[in-house]
Amino acid sequence: MTRVVVAGHGMVGARFVDELMAADTAGRFDVTVLGAEACEPYNRVLLSEVVSGAHDLASVTLPSASHPRVRVHRGIEAIEVDREDQVVLTDAGTRHRYDFLILATGSAARIPPLGGLHDGDTLLRGVHPLRTIDDARDIVAATRNARNAVVLGGGVLGLEVACGLARRGLAVTVVHPMAVVMERQLDDTASRVVEQAMVGLGIAYRVGIAATDCVGTDGHLTGVRLVDGELVPAELLVLATGTTPATALATSAGLPTARGVLVTDTLASPADSRVFAIGDCAQPPEGGSGLVAQGWEQSRRLVSHLTGTTGGTTGGPTPADTSDVVRLKAHGLDVVTMGVCGSAAADDASRRRLLLSDSAAGRHVEVVVSNGCLVGARCIGAGPVAADLLATYTRRIPVPADPAYLLLPALAGAVPGDGSVSIDTTVCRCNGVTRGAIEDAVTGGADSVEEVAAATRATTGCGGCRDEVCGLVAALAHAQARSTPVRTA
Repeated sequence: MTRVVVAGHGMVGARFVDELMAADTAGRFDVTVLGAEACEPYNRVLLSEVVSGAHDLASVTLPSASHPRVRVHRGIEAIEVDREDQVVLTDAGTRHRYDFLILATGSAARIPPLGGLHDGDTLLRGVHPLRTIDDARDIVAATRNARNAVVLGGGVLGLEVACGLARRGLAVTVVHPMAVVMERQLDDTASRVVEQAMVGLGIAYRVGIAATDCVGTDGHLTGVRLVDGELVPAELLVLATGTTPATALATSAGLPTARGVLVTDTLASPADSRVFAIGDCAQPPEGGSGLVAQGWEQSRRLVSHLTGTTGGTTGGPTPADTSDVVRLKAHGLDVVTMGVCGSAAADDASRRRLLLSDSAAGRHVEVVVSNGCLVGARCIGAGPVAADLLATYTRRIPVPADPAYLLLPALAGAVPGDGSVSIDTTVCRCNGVTRGAIEDAVTGGADSVEEVAAATRATTGCGGCRDEVCGLVAALAHAQARSTPVRTA
């Protein structure tokens, strides 16, 4: 029996175990999982939805491994690795031998160096990061008494949280030191459109201005001071300032690290072929995206490497590559980006960039085309267009001869995504779940989104397909009911 120890029981660690058990038809692997958090694994991507009230805590819980060759230890953290003896030690004093060690320790919220941020050894009351399910609980509890909130950070998470807090009735200000919001995905023109949309939602913003200090009274936050001297009133401060890969375990074991745990193309440490790293803690040769899709792809790849199989370890289709697709989960703020855009597109003469931007209408659509295919897009405030562009991009559908039709699909007549959804169409792109797989689940007895999710994993990634899956399940159930003969006595 080959002993595998997995350090980390988050979205990527739990997925790896699930994939490994599905692929291990010969029963070769015995798995021990060490999870620092005492709860079941959960969908960290949807924590901003918990803050907004769109999801409750129970709805973001993910299935935990239930297999006779898998032992999950919750609330027990791996703190030391003896690579010579191949043993992992935990904070509970237990020792676990391994033949292969999988580091899936994820990342921690980055706490910025603001003056007054701490009250002794703890954060000032009213200051909260958002990285764990406990953080989400604390923020929701804080909204009951707070009237004003500042969200520090205007990236994807920051905008999602800001919209969620505004939905709960708080006066919200987003403070972002960079010149544009979502700077990894947007340029100045697109950022201005998003900023105008934020104003329409009642969200104030300070873009291009850094925060310097937290101001408090009797240990409670009362405001955030900016570099220009302005004091923004705040009884709640949410830190959405990025993450730091959890590399302490690897570093103490003498494994090479940079920002993350350095790994080769096989996801193994270059210093030890029996130790692997996946997810947010890993730094592969191509770099880390910070998106869960990359961690899941690494899980599939590592399972294939360990078992000698080739993809499809769960018996389903291999998901399309969506590791560069970003969909903002923010009520009232519709932003989808994919592939190359903006300056990255302008640097390559072979790429053709087309743009439609109307900040007054809250709409911005940009497409980048190369060799007859869509290689990138930004879409703000135009949901149906974004859905078509996403289908065209992920399925590599040839674009019209005149790419302008991608910006104005109503002029194009029948275009990809106009309603002709085949059974091979991918509905949940994070998990590669097709319409046909959802139909099979409904035919097999699944009559709710939750039951379809349990059968297919649809909606358990970024959550962006939930409405589409919900509508599809309802339509299929209705069609099934109409086709069922009525029995009479």
